[in-house]
Amino acid sequence: MQLERGAEVPTTDTVLVRPAVYVTLLRRAGGPLLSVVLLCLALWALHAMASEVTYRQIARYFHGLPNSQIGIAVLLTALSYGVMTLYDWYGLDSIGKRLPMRRVGLISFISYAFSNALGMSLLVSGSIRYRFYIQAGLSTVEVARVVLYTTLSFWLGLAAITGVTLLLVPISADVPLSELRIPLAILLTLVPLAWFVSAVMARRPLRIFRWRFSLPPAKVAARQILIGALDWGLAAGVLYVLMPEEIAGGFGHFLAIFVLAQMAGVISHVPGGLGVFEAVMLAGFGATGNQGLEAPILGSLAAYRAVYYLLPLCAATVLVLWREARGLRHAALLTPWFTSLLPPFFAGLTLVCGAVLLFSGATLAIPGRMEILRGFVPLPLVEVSHFLSSMVGMLLLILARGLQRRLDAAYVLTLVLLVIGAVLSLLKGIDYEEATLLSLLALGLAPAHKHFYRRASLFRATFSLGWMLAIVSVLGCATWLVMFSFKHVEYSNNLWWEFSFHHGGAPRALRALVGAAAVVMLFALANLIRPARPRRIPPGEAEFARALPLIKTFPSAQAHLALVGDKTLLFAPDDRAFIMYDIEGRSWVAMGDPVGNDEEARRELVWHFREQCERAGGWPLFYQVRPEDLDIYLEVGMNLLKIGEEARVRLETFNLDGKSKKTLRGTVNKLARDGLRMEIVPIEQVPALLPRLKVISDTWMRDKRVREKRFSLGLFDERYLSRTPMAVVWLGEEIVAFANVFTNDTKEEASVDLMRHLPDGPSGIMDFLFIELMVWARAEGYRWFNLGMAPLSGLQNRRSAPLWSRFGAMIFGRGERFYNFRGLHRYKDKFDPEWEPRYIAVPGGIALPLALANVASLISGGLSGVVRR
Repeated sequence: MQLERGAEVPTTDTVLVRPAVYVTLLRRAGGPLLSVVLLCLALWALHAMASEVTYRQIARYFHGLPNSQIGIAVLLTALSYGVMTLYDWYGLDSIGKRLPMRRVGLISFISYAFSNALGMSLLVSGSIRYRFYIQAGLSTVEVARVVLYTTLSFWLGLAAITGVTLLLVPISADVPLSELRIPLAILLTLVPLAWFVSAVMARRPLRIFRWRFSLPPAKVAARQILIGALDWGLAAGVLYVLMPEEIAGGFGHFLAIFVLAQMAGVISHVPGGLGVFEAVMLAGFGATGNQGLEAPILGSLAAYRAVYYLLPLCAATVLVLWREARGLRHAALLTPWFTSLLPPFFAGLTLVCGAVLLFSGATLAIPGRMEILRGFVPLPLVEVSHFLSSMVGMLLLILARGLQRRLDAAYVLTLVLLVIGAVLSLLKGIDYEEATLLSLLALGLAPAHKHFYRRASLFRATFSLGWMLAIVSVLGCATWLVMFSFKHVEYSNNLWWEFSFHHGGAPRALRALVGAAAVVMLFALANLIRPARPRRIPPGEAEFARALPLIKTFPSAQAHLALVGDKTLLFAPDDRAFIMYDIEGRSWVAMGDPVGNDEEARRELVWHFREQCERAGGWPLFYQVRPEDLDIYLEVGMNLLKIGEEARVRLETFNLDGKSKKTLRGTVNKLARDGLRMEIVPIEQVPALLPRLKVISDTWMRDKRVREKRFSLGLFDERYLSRTPMAVVWLGEEIVAFANVFTNDTKEEASVDLMRHLPDGPSGIMDFLFIELMVWARAEGYRWFNLGMAPLSGLQNRRSAPLWSRFGAMIFGRGERFYNFRGLHRYKDKFDPEWEPRYIAVPGGIALPLALANVASLISGGLSGVVRR
């Protein structure tokens, strides 16, 4: 058989590409679009139900809340977030892991502070958990099990408290779905009850179709339900103490409406249930048309948002900034997991600050402060400050994406705009709360420049559908807030030109809204007219000349695969690094790690490659990457799957001594006595030999009934083979075998790619070729000889292993009819190599089977090659 350096990805499925693409697109776009639709419906419902309420009435209740009520609400909030820590603590305990409570509490609090305020899927919650637990030594599957535990506890607790409350407490007929109270209560109560009973009675894993689930012990199941219910009960208590005294029915009646509103908000996937939660609460308490209750309820809901969402968010911000400040004095305090979450953390805070500025610009300033401002600030400066602050807010929403992508330009602009925004907040209405928030973020961001190292243009940053919908949603909420705050003001064209301290609130809000919308449209226009994505052109001699110096100084001999010419080369500025890739379906597959020794250029190139793929609607994949570069892919948010192991022989200790090498030693000695000899032919002499080598290659392929592979290994192409030295095995004056040789200037590693021999040649000829090559490479001063990868080698088939690992291990053990996995591993193993793992880096959420099928198609030269040799 041909010993191939690249790995063929096995698959037995016929993949229907086009339907899968549509399904994936629908899955990605459906959720965010549905959330936006539900948000719009909730805002419309709020506008209709609060038609008689003014913004001043809500603000009056909000500012009139007694300090005692606020203090109790803050205490209950602290208890609630303390209970949330138990999700992670017992989740780790369920998989047999123990981490310091202080560390778990820190990560849990920061994660929930952001996820509650911004939504579970937005920005940092998943990133924080994943990076924290990976750095703590957990595997990917263990992280998934912890997340599954916390998610189950969350929903089991919500179902339990909602079902039991609805069973015990009658609710008004005005509450949505009130006619379904009993059926809904029974259904929700049965969910946690069935979970607990199954845990008590289960003696073996639960089987559903072909899937098996291991149920937890009864104690663990009961703990999940109780912790979840306690969490939701404390959250309800926070709002209850802030509600007006006129709300009748006691805590039970209140709890029934609260849990229904929370469930509606969670199901909607709107961040924080914004709008949906408020609409259900208003409808539930029958406040429609009752000015005595509408304003207090909305005021208490606003206070609840501030206490339960914004206050923990600010506390998490201060905590992270304090920890970072300590880390500047004591570098050891900044652990890798902490520094890795700083960019998305700052991105989230910037998003919040932008929204705060927009919402502030859409509402009426406090009259008392405007009176103070009138004494020493001229009206034109107030008007300009109000207008510019909303534009700054919208720019911060856009720049948040750049911060998440670690762009240097986004860092500098954000820092400048935060300072400007703080000044504008004071000038437009003495909004010292906003100014303090912006200033704190600026102070925390200022020393973090090293985390934003990318020099890429901000206009090259890609905005996913979720990001675009988030920005549009914030702008939509600001628009609704303008309409709600100034609905008592009759619209006329003269409003746009009215400037006044006392009666200029509505005109200022309208102008600010237009300014913010103009920023979005100008940025969108700039992205539309940016240069088109360069066409994918096969590399020519000029590209090979640029790549060759990088190939010759790169430690891995695999870099020579760029010389095959079947992959596009993407270069970093100043040719400091390059990526070789090809496209199959939606998959943009890079072969190996970025080639180059400039670490900064290599990291930036991975970011650029991913963004280029996203702009084209593709999936970036990095195939056969090394362990030492895994942090590069984790940093850009990709997942890693082991695909096999690479065999590398340490040449300084290589020999044929010992009993285990007796057969190999005997074969080589016999062939040498029979007259076989190996010659290394330099590059300039290779073209003259190619016609003779072509005959051997064609004969070998006819005998083996195989076709040329590509991508992860070379093929018989005269231009390619003329770019590398050739190892030729002679028997007298006849060539009986050959292999092109990869060498580099650093003497780090030598390897071979294309290997062919005469079918009727001497037995053991490939063993002879390998041994002679290793002896030659050792004499030339090389440290390693690379025998290539054994696909699916080293994957675990334990019950706790990831599904991909178990599937790959099964194919490795039983898939000989598709590919000689075990035989290839055994052949390479007789040279006593050191086996190193190799991975594929893929973005989260992609259709993995389709992506792997695309890789297999690239290697096999088309889908037909996947099922044929």
